[in-house]
Amino acid sequence: MITPLKTMAISEMAAIFFFFSALLRSSLVHCQGLQRGFYDSDCPDAEDIVRSSVEKYYNNDATVAPGLLRLHFHDCFVQGCDASVLISGASSERTAPQNFGLRGFEVIDDAKSQLEAECPGVVSCADILALAARDAVDLTGGPSWSVPLGRRDGRISSASDAKALPSPSDPVSIQRQKFADQGLTDHDLVTLVGAHTIGQTDCLFVRYRLYNFTATGNADPTISPSAVPQLRALCPANGDASRRVALDLTSPGAFDASFFKNVRDGAAVLESDQRLWGDASTQATVQNYAGNIRGLFGLRFSYEFPKAMIKMSSIAVKTGSQGEIRKRCSRFN
Repeated sequence: MITPLKTMAISEMAAIFFFFSALLRSSLVHCQGLQRGFYDSDCPDAEDIVRSSVEKYYNNDATVAPGLLRLHFHDCFVQGCDASVLISGASSERTAPQNFGLRGFEVIDDAKSQLEAECPGVVSCADILALAARDAVDLTGGPSWSVPLGRRDGRISSASDAKALPSPSDPVSIQRQKFADQGLTDHDLVTLVGAHTIGQTDCLFVRYRLYNFTATGNADPTISPSAVPQLRALCPANGDASRRVALDLTSPGAFDASFFKNVRDGAAVLESDQRLWGDASTQATVQNYAGNIRGLFGLRFSYEFPKAMIKMSSIAVKTGSQGEIRKRCSRFN
């Protein structure tokens, strides 16, 4: 039963959410040489063109959304946010084992071809990645934000540099170091990992936690006993290692705070995600997103995630005369 007090509480939280959204949109205009509205004069329809491409592919296959978000993340952690992950060819960054399963390239290529027809040589592939990631979050019910733009595309793409990327089995200490190397804090780490709320992975990266994890036939002890049967049903011991499984078993495909409740309750799918509950610093942030009434409605996470994304998408960006504006995203000019 919804009482007047409950109705008032919900209304107040909605007001807080819209206030924070407006505050976020009006701030962070300049970031590492980037700026909001960068293409307003030279390519005013740039953001709409990217959005239309993302929507077209999302409407055909909703799982492209987490793919685009992961693609942007993997780009930024190697050589900075410069679209180096999009380069194809032997020994390029996208061929690294850490980039196994990356997808969404066709969305970026589609947007780029339209942009080149509309305003050739103006919009970088790196900016398309940043915009597509934002639109992917928005389409899955998450927050939207103004993306500072002006990135240029890099001229280096090497598979050997992908070691900077986090691994699904990394302990918190390694995750912390890899994020710190990019100028990101523990708070940023937990917030950005929250993108797993719409993510998927292969059973290959889950099954080892479910069978003989301790060499005695038992599952990873950090998994809640109630979650083990569900995970084993999704990834049988002798099943298909490439079978896809949602990283948020509670509300797959919806961008919300339920992922953090799963971590808190011992139901995270990836070992690296569950480990966030075992560290005092990262646990505090997980609890903030999963716990109280604001965590329940996802307001706090919806406010913090755009800030973390803007920070991450500014890592080692190339601006001004640095780099280039590629004609095709998959190859250097």
